[in-house]
Amino acid sequence: MSDCTSIDPLVTPYVDGELSGADRARVDEHLRRCAPCYSRIAAEGAVRDLVRDRRSALSMERASASLRMACNGLTGRAQVPAGHSLAPAATRVEGRTWIPSWRSVAPVALAASLVVLVGGAFVYQATLHSSRVLAAELTADHLKCFTASSILGTHDAPAAVESSMLSAFGWQLQLPPAFDASGYELVGARRCLYGEGKIAHLMYRDEGRPVSIFMLPSSVREEELVEVLGHEAAIWSSGDRTFVLVTRGSRAEVEKMATFVKAALQ
Repeated sequence: MSDCTSIDPLVTPYVDGELSGADRARVDEHLRRCAPCYSRIAAEGAVRDLVRDRRSALSMERASASLRMACNGLTGRAQVPAGHSLAPAATRVEGRTWIPSWRSVAPVALAASLVVLVGGAFVYQATLHSSRVLAAELTADHLKCFTASSILGTHDAPAAVESSMLSAFGWQLQLPPAFDASGYELVGARRCLYGEGKIAHLMYRDEGRPVSIFMLPSSVREEELVEVLGHEAAIWSSGDRTFVLVTRGSRAEVEKMATFVKAALQ
């Protein structure tokens, strides 16, 4: 498991073909010995290829007229002084040229942009200060991980999930029997990366509907319910951990689900 943890930072550059020869050889050797990591990287590559193949369709303008009007209203319809360029200035961030969004960009537009624009330093700072950015980032992980689990046919046993959470996070989790009694079907667990580091990701289905429960170690946030990317994200903290539940449904449904999960995980 320590070897698995050590290659976590190498997974994305490995899938993207950006690793040096020595690091790539290190990952290749690990994958020959570790079936779970091999499956994980195969899934990441499948999702990457899917997004790449559908790039044209995904980049088409999809925002409705009402959404564009709402974004314009939130930005205050700022006027550009005569002689000034409409294009924002490029900024160097960790060796990369990054073109920032409008300084007065609406939170909802920023959240949607995270799915396309992911720069390490930017996401880290944004995640620290914005619940909406955090919700957008985790919703993107929710969609990616459930796509991967569908490709692989993932169905982890509760004991395997509990062991994984203990070894990776020191989280002595006991999956509540109440989940099974209420019809929640365990799909599995993953270790995901977000702006502030590594997080635990529990995946369930509720009558076929994907439900993610994220646990962020050493993190405390205000309780909040955020709508983003067609999903609701319920955020709360317990002790020194923050939990985020992500699923589709009405606000009332997700609030009720979050209340149930809070009680079950205590």
